[in-house]
Amino acid sequence: MENKTGKKTVLVVDDEEHVRSLLKRILRGRYEVIEASDGKMAVDLTQKQRPDIILMDIMMPKMNGDVACHIVKSNPLTSKIPVIMVTALDHDLNKKLSLDVMGANEYITKPFEIDGLLDTINKLLENK
Repeated sequence: MENKTGKKTVLVVDDEEHVRSLLKRILRGRYEVIEASDGKMAVDLTQKQRPDIILMDIMMPKMNGDVACHIVKSNPLTSKIPVIMVTALDHDLNKKLSLDVMGANEYITKPFEIDGLLDTINKLLENK
C-alpha cells in the first residue's frame, strides 16, 4: 500500500534492535519502513497497515517468524503480501519449513549482501 510519500511500505520484524536499525538504514529513502519486535506485533501490524512486503526473522519471543508468516499467509486479506525470512538459521530444514510449509516467498540468511536483499525485495514487489 503506497502511503502519502508514494513509497511502498516494508515491515521489518526482528527482536534485535540493531538488526532493525541496520535494515531501516538500508531501506530508508527507497521505502517507508515500519517495525515490529516480535511475531505477534508483526501479525497485528500487517492486518492494520497492510505493508507491501515483510522482512521477518525466525527466532523471536512471543511468536516466532514461521508462525507469524503462516498466519499472514493464511489470511485472505494479507496472503498476497510477500514475506522474506531474514534469519541466521542456515539449515535446509529451516529453509524448507519456511518456504514450503509456512508460505514465505524467499529465505535470506544473515549476514546478507545488501544488493542481494534489495534485488529480492524489488523482484517480489514487481511480481506482486
